[in-house]
Parts: sequence; C-alpha cells; structure tokens
Amino acid sequence: MSSEEKRKLKQTDIGMIPEEWQVKRVREFCLRITSGGTPSRTRPEYWDDGTVPWLKTQELTDNNIYEAEEKITQIGLENSSAKLFSKNTVLMAMYGATVGKLGILKIEATTNQAVCAMIVNERIADYRYLFYSLLNGREKLINLACGAAQQNLNQDIIKDFLLPFPNLQEQKSITKILSDIDSKIELNCQMEETLEAIGQAVFKCWFVDFEFPNEEGKPYKSSGGEMVHDAVVDKEIPEGWVTGSLGNICEITMGQSPPGETYNETEEGVPFFQGIRDFGFRFPSRRVYCTAPTRFAQEGDVLLSVRAPVGSLNVADVRCAIGRGVAALRLKGKQNSFLYYLLLATRSAWDKYDAKGTVFGAATKQDVHDFKIAIPPKDLRDQFGELIEPLDQKILLNDKESRNLTAIRDSLLPKLMSGKIRVPVKKENVEA
Repeated sequence: MSSEEKRKLKQTDIGMIPEEWQVKRVREFCLRITSGGTPSRTRPEYWDDGTVPWLKTQELTDNNIYEAEEKITQIGLENSSAKLFSKNTVLMAMYGATVGKLGILKIEATTNQAVCAMIVNERIADYRYLFYSLLNGREKLINLACGAAQQNLNQDIIKDFLLPFPNLQEQKSITKILSDIDSKIELNCQMEETLEAIGQAVFKCWFVDFEFPNEEGKPYKSSGGEMVHDAVVDKEIPEGWVTGSLGNICEITMGQSPPGETYNETEEGVPFFQGIRDFGFRFPSRRVYCTAPTRFAQEGDVLLSVRAPVGSLNVADVRCAIGRGVAALRLKGKQNSFLYYLLLATRSAWDKYDAKGTVFGAATKQDVHDFKIAIPPKDLRDQFGELIEPLDQKILLNDKESRNLTAIRDSLLPKLMSGKIRVPVKKENVEA
C-alpha cells in the first residue's frame, strides 16, 4: 500500500478513517443478534447431568471461551429462551459488574439473558474483526448504556453501534496481527494453569495425602510413617505435626480504603486493590492507583478476598495498597509458596463466610487469624517452597510477558482500527 493511499482519509460519524473504508452498524456485520436465557432452577431435569455449556457474564474476560462453569440439559435448552450458539459467535455482557466484557466462543454453547450473542456474516466480515472493533470502541458503547444503579446495555444499543468497516481481506490482515499477539498471551495463560496444577498436585501429595518424602526419600504414609489422631481437625495427621490457625504461621494485614479522591487511573502513587474486581489468574491487574495509601501488601504476599466471594486468592507482584475487601498474608518464613497452595487447597472452607450478614458475606481479621489448619514442620514447609519456587517464578515471568504483550496490543488496537496504521493485504488471507 503506497504512502499516498495511507494519507487519504475522510471524516465520518466515528472520526477520520481511510477513504475506501465504510462505516457500518454492528447489525450489518451479523446474520443474527440475540441473547440467551436461563432455564428454571426449580426444575432439576433442566440442570442435572447437563451437557450443554451455559455461560454467565462473569465468564466473559475478553478472551476465547473454551468451557463453561455450568451446563444445562437438552431438555432445559428446549424449554427455555436459551439458544445454542455456534463456534466463533461474538459475545458481550449487557449488564452487571462485567458490562461490556467480550468473548469469542470456541465451543457450541448457550448463555444467560444478560449476554448479547452476535453471529457474524462471514461472507462480508471477520468475527475477530468485530470482536476487536467492539473491544476498541467499548468505552464509547458503555457510555451509551442506561440504568440508574448501574450501566446497562441492550441489544438495540449494540446493534446500532457504528464501527469502521474495511473490506474483508483487510479485516483479516488487521486481526491476524492482533490475534497472533493474543494467541501468545493465551499460550502463556495455559502454561501458567499447567504449572499451578503441578504445584497443587505436589501440595496434595505432601500435605493432604501425607506422602511427603521421609528421611529416606520415600513416601511418608505409605512407607509406614507414624500417624496420630488429632481432635481439633478430627483426623489422623503425621507425627510431629500440630493443629493451629493461620495466625500461628502468618502475618495478617487487613486492608483499609483510603479517601476516594486519592484514587486515580493515571499511575500516580502505588497500585491499589480494593477487591476481586482486579484479581487475575495469579496476579492482580494494575487498574487503580492511590496517592494516600493506608495499608500495604508487600511483594509476594498472598491476597485473600475477605468480602464476597470470601476466599478468592491472588499474589501481590509489587508493593501495593489494599482496600477493605482484601487481606494480605505473609508466611513467617522464607517460602510463601506453601501459604498460597495451602489456601488454594482449603479454599472451600471459606464458603461459610459468604453466608454471614444480610447482604454480603465477609470475614473479619479474627476469622482469618483463627482459620484452622494442620501445620507441618517448618523444614518441610521450606522444602516444599524450594521445590515449587521455579514453577512460581516461571508463572511470574509468563505473566509479565503477557502484560507487555497486552500493552503492545492495546497500543496497536486504536491505530489499526482507525486506519492510522495500515497493514499489507494478501490476496488470500486465510485464518490460521
């Protein structure tokens, strides 16, 4: 493409775009735009042993979607407003805390009624191009949303939203660049999940099944290691272990929210994490900063959600401020990995705190301090930490690389979607 062609721009309702591009509404990209539905929860035949993936808005994370937390039955699908959507359907959350979040189906699935499903006309548009166009225009789209308590989108708002529309081959060229970056990020995420699963498996073997290596390097319990009954946890534990609480092995810092006027998104001050909204797979995203922090988590501290849902976990990868929805826990020792995997293994035990209170569940500092655990000897905790540390370091490095790639993608996105950066168009641009 010549430099002269690059300079030919025109003014449109969505700003300056290349002269040969068009402006189209989202509905013009699509064969159909609709939403899902929720089968009655009172009908077990709609849910029990379901095989049809059923997605909720919180499962839309601006990524490809390969699975769903819940599944409904074929009977539930046929007897509700739910519809089965095909692979490559573009999804957008219309309301709730995740309004505007996107996803691309990589499986056949259905959704609840809060998700807008866009089935792209692939003769004229690339589904990935629609996804990235909406990602780029999301803030403008959300500003069109209505709702007194929270911003709500609806299908009509989404259908009429204006987007730039190059020809199909240029769409594919643009999305090839962006999707290649996202594929590397996705690969990193898969590697992180695999590494963490290995860590969880080792923790279970050592501290749940009690098959940690004995003095001869053999599995403790199956090699005849002495077990004693403990009345506190009402089960047998290895000889030399004790029962106690998190407060016995951890330093605990409960978060405290600074004045709202000290928050910003311009990176002034220190990263601030109020609750699980910013939690990622292992590390939180740095969305909000604070210039007058009051409580801190140190790098490596385990971040525990103490407001519903109580028990969610992340790890601080930098010194940061924490709000009242978060507690920072630091092991009294050199290997914090043991603490993280311990809390992962006992996460379901925090569920009882979600039932406390009239509206939102919460755990107090005393609740966290008194959380009952079986405590192995310090040298065994340290041995586990030393074994797992290389895995955790790889997870950290992968996460940092993904953040850098995300920053590159985000900087390219508006330039590619406005035509400020043009990409070569191949005669046959086939999806990888």
